[in-house]
Amino acid sequence: MARFRYFLGLVKVASGVALLVSLPGCRPDFWVGKGNASEQSLPEISQVYAVNSDIIALRFDAGQIIHGKQIPYQAEANDKIQQSQTPLATWLRRDGQIVGALSGADQAILYTLDQFVDQPLDRRWLQQSQSYQIRPVTSDASNTIQPEAVFYKSKLTDIAWVPKSPVLQGPIAHTVYLQLPQSLTAGQRYKISLAESPFSPITFDYDPKTSHSEAVHVSHLGFRPDDPAKVGFLSTWLGSGGGLSYPEGLSFWLVDEATDESVYQGKTELSVAQSKAEDSRDRNYNGADVYRMDFSEFDETGYYRLCVEQVGCSFPFEIGNETWAKAFYVSARGFYHQRSGIALSEPYTDYYQPRSFHPEDGVKIFQSEVSLMETKMGIGDRNAFKALVETRTEAMLPDAWGGYFDAGDWDRRIQHLDATRRLLELVDFFPEYFQSVDLNLPESNNALPDVLDEALWGLDFFRRLQAEDGGIRGGIESAKHPKRGEASWQESLTVMAYAPDPWSSYIYAGVAAQAARILKDYDPTVASTYQDSALKAMAYAEQALPSLETASLHHDVRDRRNLAALELYRLTQDERWHQLFLDTTAFDQPVSEAYVWQNHNQREAAFIYAGLSGLPLNSAVQQNARQALLNDADTMLKGSQQTGFNWTKILPDTPVGAGNSLGAPKTTPLLHAHYLTGQNRYLRAAILASQFSAGANPDNLVYTTGLGHRSPQHPLILNQRVTNQPPPPGITVYGPLDALHFEDYWVFSRLGDTLSPDIYKTPTAESYLD
Repeated sequence: MARFRYFLGLVKVASGVALLVSLPGCRPDFWVGKGNASEQSLPEISQVYAVNSDIIALRFDAGQIIHGKQIPYQAEANDKIQQSQTPLATWLRRDGQIVGALSGADQAILYTLDQFVDQPLDRRWLQQSQSYQIRPVTSDASNTIQPEAVFYKSKLTDIAWVPKSPVLQGPIAHTVYLQLPQSLTAGQRYKISLAESPFSPITFDYDPKTSHSEAVHVSHLGFRPDDPAKVGFLSTWLGSGGGLSYPEGLSFWLVDEATDESVYQGKTELSVAQSKAEDSRDRNYNGADVYRMDFSEFDETGYYRLCVEQVGCSFPFEIGNETWAKAFYVSARGFYHQRSGIALSEPYTDYYQPRSFHPEDGVKIFQSEVSLMETKMGIGDRNAFKALVETRTEAMLPDAWGGYFDAGDWDRRIQHLDATRRLLELVDFFPEYFQSVDLNLPESNNALPDVLDEALWGLDFFRRLQAEDGGIRGGIESAKHPKRGEASWQESLTVMAYAPDPWSSYIYAGVAAQAARILKDYDPTVASTYQDSALKAMAYAEQALPSLETASLHHDVRDRRNLAALELYRLTQDERWHQLFLDTTAFDQPVSEAYVWQNHNQREAAFIYAGLSGLPLNSAVQQNARQALLNDADTMLKGSQQTGFNWTKILPDTPVGAGNSLGAPKTTPLLHAHYLTGQNRYLRAAILASQFSAGANPDNLVYTTGLGHRSPQHPLILNQRVTNQPPPPGITVYGPLDALHFEDYWVFSRLGDTLSPDIYKTPTAESYLD
């Protein structure tokens, strides 16, 4: 924890160079228009910066939310209780008004409503050029500059939890761009007066080598000195003014934070023009030209800012040997912060969460007879809750605890083991390094690497869900999504486990076999436990599979069977598992693909088999697997070169959306190719593909909580919201959504004018709403 605090301390100190101007207001009655002026405050002007030598941006933050809280419920004579299904809530009405939601099995807790304090801005005033007057501080009024045009965009930054309303309520960030008739003078201080408003004048210094600008984007995580890619980006979407084009070949500098000296100089290069499609869907996701600034050859350690001629500077970042290690520490601890079945508290974290879903606390987990596989694998099946409830039995599972919570609910599903596989892979490839990585876990004092401990937390949960015949239950689910205002440890809904199925058993068998093989070097007894468990799960799945309609099976059942057979062969060296792998592989032909949408996805198996040695192998299949993996990585690499910010997607023609968005980089095939070949072009592409999620994006936002200068404050973590805590560190959100593909998403119809231009005219790269 000390390392984590130290890292945040460095970030906090470094972030002080940004010019953020907070202003006191006057005459609030002039501005708010409606309501009791004495009870309302003025919106805040939180930023002023240049995006070009002749364009100044101002950000106004309007509206505040006083978040609700849990308090003991004390009944009054006129109270009325009302049940609601959307959202699921037990509303309390008092004097005819909803005052909150009752939670807990005995409804002894009242979760009060959020209070939204509106601070309305006159948007017509915001967008009028005569509302702004700019002049040098050292000049008289005759040198006043009037903007030629004003461009505008707005974005919701939080939402109030209130009973369902047709339009979402919450604070809005309004950004205006003042197009000036002449360029600003570098080194000059300017005063901006806001005519016919209660705002005090703003002063700001225009100095492209010192002043912060939101137009300059760079990874907040920083770089290692030996990283083959170190880049920043320049772009500005002006909202109603469209995309800004900069002259190509602008000078940029790396400026040392300690000395204020320029230590590297280069020229901007156009990465992708706004008129160019970035993928096979014929979409450009930026709405503006994107320029790249490459300083890959610079390798001196230190803290720097990236500054652009005529524009300004990025947030500071580090070039250091531990930059990725620091980010990994925070991100890996996101697993700990999503644990179920354990209390979260000091000395392991500042984030507090009581123990949830543990049988010793009286939680009952009932067995249902429907399997996760039967509910479309839990993806998009609206009848999953109904099926679980209708097939619920009275049988209970006394040891069904652990695992990780999902996003906005408490389910723990078998797909979570994909993350466990990644953690195990790290320990497998780099055992010496990860032996020394301390994640400050309750298990940190045992003989296992902390990353392995964390992997086993997720895997142990499903081992406890194993039936006597070896079948693995697909996870645990409540009867519905959580009730409004109810935390995980207060769950009042019926909780059920899915029935075992072959698909879940194959997934578990593969990961348990992987863990058993790795554990042999640390704890042979525990390794044996997982080996026996994996073999039992595989035997169950193989026995149950013939009874299923093979033709209608989802390809993932076949792919997970193939991968489990391969992992068991690595573990046991039993030829029957090798033969099963060969019988089900996609790599029996010289020209094979690792991933074909809706047909097969054997990327993992391709990587494992391509790298195997010391065992009898089919050399043709191994070569085919290797070539398929490298072709896959080459396709991803080529795709990254087509995008302005160099991000990648799962497949070239898939939409940018949940599970395939830009919050978490899609780099696994690239890193696997680098591991197999040692070629730096794959590592370079993977690093480039990570930049957007690491803060090099138009919002200058790291998509993982607790990292960088700016990160999500309102992720879909219900425990955080109910307890009014800052978000737990290490939670990576999906990121932006391509509204033109997901045009029927229910949120869009409730945005009203909180997003301007509207969601369908906002570039995808700017569409993330926190």
